[in-house]
Amino acid sequence: MKADVLIIGGGLHGLSAALQMARRGVSVIVAERHFAGRHASGATAAGVRTLGRDPVELSLSLEAAEDWHRLDDLVGDDCGFVACGQLQVAETEASLAVIAARIERLTAKGYTHERLIGPEEIRSLVPDIAPHCLGGAWVSTDGSADPHRAIRAFRDAGLKAGVQILEECLVTALERRSGNWQATTSRGPIEAKTIVNAAGAWSDQVALMAGDPLRHAIRTSMMVVTERAAARITPVVSSHGQKLSFKQTAQGTLLIGGGSQGKLAADRQSASVDVVALASSVKAAVRLFPSTGGVRIVRTWAGMEAMTDDHVPVIGFSHVVEGLVHAFGFSGHGFQLVPSVGRLLADLVCEGKTHHDLSAFDPRRVAIEKVAA
Repeated sequence: MKADVLIIGGGLHGLSAALQMARRGVSVIVAERHFAGRHASGATAAGVRTLGRDPVELSLSLEAAEDWHRLDDLVGDDCGFVACGQLQVAETEASLAVIAARIERLTAKGYTHERLIGPEEIRSLVPDIAPHCLGGAWVSTDGSADPHRAIRAFRDAGLKAGVQILEECLVTALERRSGNWQATTSRGPIEAKTIVNAAGAWSDQVALMAGDPLRHAIRTSMMVVTERAAARITPVVSSHGQKLSFKQTAQGTLLIGGGSQGKLAADRQSASVDVVALASSVKAAVRLFPSTGGVRIVRTWAGMEAMTDDHVPVIGFSHVVEGLVHAFGFSGHGFQLVPSVGRLLADLVCEGKTHHDLSAFDPRRVAIEKVAA
C-alpha cells in the first residue's frame, strides 16, 4: 500500500487532518490500531469550549469556534453541536478573583469572548444552581456536541474524499528509506512520504519507532451518565478549581465529568473506572446542583489520552526526522480544536507552513534527552 501521507491514529484529529488533506489532492491512509474514535474521541464529554483556554491555544480555539457554527459545510453534519453556552462558576471569593483577573487579561489583549457575570445572571441562566455561587465566566457561543456523531461524520466525509481508513491496523515498525517511510503493520506494509503521529495515548511509542523519542503521560478521565431527569439545565457548567464538567443532554440524562482519573492498566493499553476518585466529581455536581442528589447513575467509563506536563498539545514537524509531523497531547481538551488542528496539519503537510504560531507546541519541549555513554 502506498500513499502521500500515513496518519497513525484514527481519532478525530487524525480523521480531520486526513479529510482536509484529501480535499487538497493528497492521498492519505489512516492506520488505527483498534477502531476509529475508539479511545479519547469516543470517551469525551464533547465540550465545545473557548472558555478558560490556555492563551497559547486561543488562536486555534477561536478559529475552531467559527468552524463549529458551520460544521455542516465541512463534514455534511452539524455533529449534534448546540451553542448552549458554557459557564464557569466561582464558588469562593478566591475563585471569583482568579476568573475576573483572567478576563481582564484577555480583554487587555483584545479578546472579548469571555464575560464576567454575577450571581443574579447565573441564576437566570441556571435557576437550580446552589445559592453559594458568587459569579463566574460566561461564553454564550460555546456549547457541546455528540462525539459519536462527530466521529461518524468525519470518518464518512474522509472516505468520500478518498481517504483509506485501515482499522485494526497496528503499526509495529517504521523505517526511513530512500526519502520515504516504510511502515510495518498488522495489515501489511505501507509506504508514504510523510507520517503524521496522531496516535493519542500511544504517540510516544510511534515517536520512538520513528527515531524521535518524545515523552507524555496518559490521562484516564472518567465520565458518568445518569438516568433521565426533568430538563432544567441548558449550559455546560464547570466550577473553577473543581474537577467538574456538568451538562444535561437533549434526552434528559446528566453527563458528569471534569477530570477525575481512572486506573491505567499496568501494560498501558486500557483504563478502568476508579469509583473512589469518580465520587469527587459526583459530589461536586451535587454541591452545585443539590436537586440532582437522588438521580441514579446508569453508566460510567474511562478514556485514554496523551497528556503533556504543561497540558498543551504537541503539534509540528519533528526536528530530528524528516517527513514526520506530531499531533498529540491534547490533555483532555482537544475535542473543540478538531477542525482547526486538522486544517493546520493539512497546511503543514501540503504547504510546509501554517499561519499559526506553533512555538508553544514545539515537540522539542517533550524530547527525551539522550544520555551520554
